[in-house]
Amino acid sequence: MATPNNVTELILLGFSPNQDVQKTISVMFLLMYMAIVLGNGLIVVTIMGNKGLTSPMYFFLGYLSFVEICYCSVTAPKLILDSLIERKIISLKGCITQIFFLHFFGGTEIFLLTVMAYDRYVAICKPLHYTVIMNWRACGLLVGAAWGGGLLHSVGQTFLISQLPFCGPKVLDHYFCDVHPVLKLACSDTFLIGVLIIANGGSISVISFTVLLASYVVILHALSTQTSEGRRKALSTCASHVAVVGLFFIPCSFVYMRPCVTLPADKIVAVFYTVVTPLLNPIIYSFRNAEVKNAMRRLIGRKVIWEEK
Repeated sequence: MATPNNVTELILLGFSPNQDVQKTISVMFLLMYMAIVLGNGLIVVTIMGNKGLTSPMYFFLGYLSFVEICYCSVTAPKLILDSLIERKIISLKGCITQIFFLHFFGGTEIFLLTVMAYDRYVAICKPLHYTVIMNWRACGLLVGAAWGGGLLHSVGQTFLISQLPFCGPKVLDHYFCDVHPVLKLACSDTFLIGVLIIANGGSISVISFTVLLASYVVILHALSTQTSEGRRKALSTCASHVAVVGLFFIPCSFVYMRPCVTLPADKIVAVFYTVVTPLLNPIIYSFRNAEVKNAMRRLIGRKVIWEEK
């Protein structure tokens, strides 16, 4: 018989009990969060406002940048505010809501990265059929499937956590709510739910990583038959995507594809997939892509001219 919930709120420990350190963290994360919103927002606006960036690759990149803003917004604003106060409180319902949106946007990002790998595979390995295969209807369906997959993953994780009874303790050793730290606070046997949580997150990661790996193995084989100029351009585009995939998948795999235990390094690792990857995403894609850089320059130039008038 489940124990009733006696806990209505949780206390987050954050990064450090030292208030000076907390204030420094608040300023640092505020600057990073502003850079994330501005950088990814600029990519979204550039792609939406430039008729030259009509390739499906940019269509997916625009959605990825939008998801990055949403994903970071689930944790960063509360962390910034919590770092300025001594007692960091979140309601149990708020905690479960945070878990839902964290896994919704995180799952959607994983599926979008997988879709982008498939797009590169079609563009490089089937160039003559690219416009037929990756038509706008297909692109819309793939993006819709990414959002739907993220939603299903999130509902599964949230449902499992919401079934647990919490009767104390209520101190969460993290700076945001996630499945493993919250699971540790449940006052019942969590073995089966822990296995289901790992199976849910692990299966998505394994399937997506397998598709990504297979796509790039085929792509690398196909590039061996192309000219040096074509190979260089294709490798430049693929390298940007591989860098973002590595920055996101490696930390996520460390946290979610292991038994449901918490480690001291989890908080630092979580910073990489919740803040560092969204921060580096616009830098990686814009600096390595001449079309995006030129489109940004034209967009900023039009903005300056409009303001001067």
